Amino acid sequence: MEGSDFARPYGLLKPTALGKIPGRFQLHQEALPHLPVPPLQQTLDRYLLALQPIISEEELNHTQELVAEFCKPGGVGERLQKGLERRAKKTENWLSDWWLKTAYLEYRLPVVVHSSPGVVLPKQDFLDRQGQLRFAAKLIEGILDFKTMIDNETLPVEYLGGKPLCMNQYYQILSSCRIPGPKRDSIVNYAKGKKQSRHITVVHNFQFFELDVYNSDGSPLTTDQLFIQLEKIWNTSLQTNKEPIGILTTNHRNSWAKAYNNLLKDKTNKESVRAIEKSICTVCLDAPMPRVSDDIYKSRVAAQMLHGGGSRWNSGNRWFDKTLQFIIAEDGSCGLVYEHAPSEGPPIVALLDHIVEYTKKPELVRSPMSPLPMPKKLRFNITPEIKTDIEKAKQNLNIMVEDLDVKVMVFHQFGKAFPKSENISPDAFIQLALQLAYYRMYGHACATYESASLRMFRLGRTDTIRSTSVQSLKFVQSMDSPDKSDQEKADLLRRAAQAHREYTDMAIRGNAIDRHLLGLKLQAIEDLVSMPELFMDTAYAVAMHFNLSTSQVPAKTDCVMCFGPVVPDGYGICYNPMDEHINFAISAFNSCADTNAAQMAHYLEKALLDMRILLQSTPKSKL
Repeated sequence: MEGSDFARPYGLLKPTALGKIPGRFQLHQEALPHLPVPPLQQTLDRYLLALQPIISEEELNHTQELVAEFCKPGGVGERLQKGLERRAKKTENWLSDWWLKTAYLEYRLPVVVHSSPGVVLPKQDFLDRQGQLRFAAKLIEGILDFKTMIDNETLPVEYLGGKPLCMNQYYQILSSCRIPGPKRDSIVNYAKGKKQSRHITVVHNFQFFELDVYNSDGSPLTTDQLFIQLEKIWNTSLQTNKEPIGILTTNHRNSWAKAYNNLLKDKTNKESVRAIEKSICTVCLDAPMPRVSDDIYKSRVAAQMLHGGGSRWNSGNRWFDKTLQFIIAEDGSCGLVYEHAPSEGPPIVALLDHIVEYTKKPELVRSPMSPLPMPKKLRFNITPEIKTDIEKAKQNLNIMVEDLDVKVMVFHQFGKAFPKSENISPDAFIQLALQLAYYRMYGHACATYESASLRMFRLGRTDTIRSTSVQSLKFVQSMDSPDKSDQEKADLLRRAAQAHREYTDMAIRGNAIDRHLLGLKLQAIEDLVSMPELFMDTAYAVAMHFNLSTSQVPAKTDCVMCFGPVVPDGYGICYNPMDEHINFAISAFNSCADTNAAQMAHYLEKALLDMRILLQSTPKSKL
């Protein structure tokens, strides 16, 4: 999600054996700079530049007039800018609260598909319950190992371009949960304070269990102990006729908020829901997926990770409001789904990399074990009203499941080593291939979103790298044009890659335009002034309609993250560039006749190959 030199852990801060160093995390956080408010004129100039490749000249002229009006001396733009600057002085981060609310907590579509990303992990080689539970036990031990580093504040600080990054997201992902509300959701976090969570939730056959993962002396349970506990859970949840209470979490947020209040009227239900919300994370022991051929296997797993396959499969085996849910199926497919509000992809992937490494460690010899208490089954009293809520949620979910088209493509011809050998940023190279694929499919460019990390700043989340630029459009237009030489095309490619690199650097330093424009708009709402024309303009709507919503999430593990499109006629594209191959996950909606994930994958593959041929057939220019 960062630019191509993504966050690397800094080697000097290895976890110490001394345990907690007081306030290390706070000291680190306080040393980070505050997110700046970019100069108004700079943002408006760059906004007009970003509009150039995606709107007509006529529309652009109209927007230029609105921009001129907006930034007149003493005008509304200046007033809103001053308001933002005042806000920046008073707060730790002028954007973070606003962003959390507008991007996540006030967003009313279901978190499933529309907000929560999934991750597909490499298939494990077990094929039965024994292997599934053994792997799950080892994975839980790995989670607890990572949790120790968070609790002791010994997580290695990450750096980007030599600058330390905000580590706050790591402290939000365990022991947290989203709570539905009628107009706005909230997040609870039980990671801090005296009453820290000591249990995880395990779900099997739609039945939830509270599993204590610490011994009475505070030491974490070992793999062997966890395996025995998981076996007890498995054996007491063999019935498959249970009401899938977890399906409720897949609904539209307002409907779920109503059902939630309804559910919590009963004391037993309330206790069970609280146990899920307070747990460190959820582990879902899934039934095997329907068998499919190898070529679509990964795509099917991606769908399982995003939504569970619908009410007939594993969607009831989830609590989608839980920040972290690890999914392990009997057939060796595994991965996770996470609720997006507390964190971006990179901290989740860092946690995953740690866990995957951990699961490969050999077992240590264990001492004889004292018997452990039975994990607690969480009971639910299902009234006719709750039953109706579940049925409605099932129907809505199954429509969503049918509508989502996901394609995982492993591009084997080359990985990030090739663009590097040509002195081109791998991220810029892949983004240009996406631009080329889209242009060849549709004959025009579209607004493209790529997330850029703002973690150089305290509590920083993301801003937008707008990958569609004047330079990228020139390049894609030249690519299939007979009157351009290969050398000219190659030069345009390199120029476009350079422009992408520059936009990325600008974005991670807090100078991109999207969050600033959003801030100005929210400031206008807060000040109760009438909405400036600039934000009512069709060009603004076009600029914010991201037909391509993309993200680079690099990982050491050979995995790929996936997410749904952000607009009905768009694509969600996530990629993990490895040295010799690239993992892509592409999503689209079947209900849109104009989009097709498999076709996009085909065009993308061709674009990558054509760009390689072009660079190999031309000498490196002196750009």
